[in-house]
Amino acid sequence: MATTQAIDATIFASSHPDIAKRTSFSGVLISSVMLVVGVIAFASTFGLEDKSSTVSMALMVLGTGLFLMGIFRLFWKSKEVVYLPTGSVAKEHSVFFDLKHMDSLVNIVNSGSFSADSEIKSESNGNIRMDIILSEDKKFAAVQLFQFVPYNYQPITSVQYYTNESASAVVAFLSKSKI
Repeated sequence: MATTQAIDATIFASSHPDIAKRTSFSGVLISSVMLVVGVIAFASTFGLEDKSSTVSMALMVLGTGLFLMGIFRLFWKSKEVVYLPTGSVAKEHSVFFDLKHMDSLVNIVNSGSFSADSEIKSESNGNIRMDIILSEDKKFAAVQLFQFVPYNYQPITSVQYYTNESASAVVAFLSKSKI
């Protein structure tokens, strides 16, 4: 079953009723540990007798680095996208294709007829970018195509949502295309 969203919305900014962003407990835990270790490493430099030693400077740099990485992870990396009906975490991917496949890809995405037998191969970079959100259980997929026009990628299809067997077909197509 495929549903559609307006073409001006991009896949990573659009919303779907079955997709939600929630806080990842493991992400918050890792970020918190980094923050605590960073503060302890930085604070331990004040307990050293020789504050200009290499060990003192290394602890200061390590503490500052861990603290800043912990802050970054806490605010920007502690969220995960979840497919609500199954509770499966969804990951975001981008796959690139050559411009010669544009018409075929537009037809495939708009019709939802993803086939593992397709001869379309992905590239390391290309003028066509396919953004995908896939759930780990392969029961949900969101797909949108973009074309590179000077200086940025412009959407050429609306966001298409696929569930169950249609999502599994998307996964099969992408695995054949070498995601």
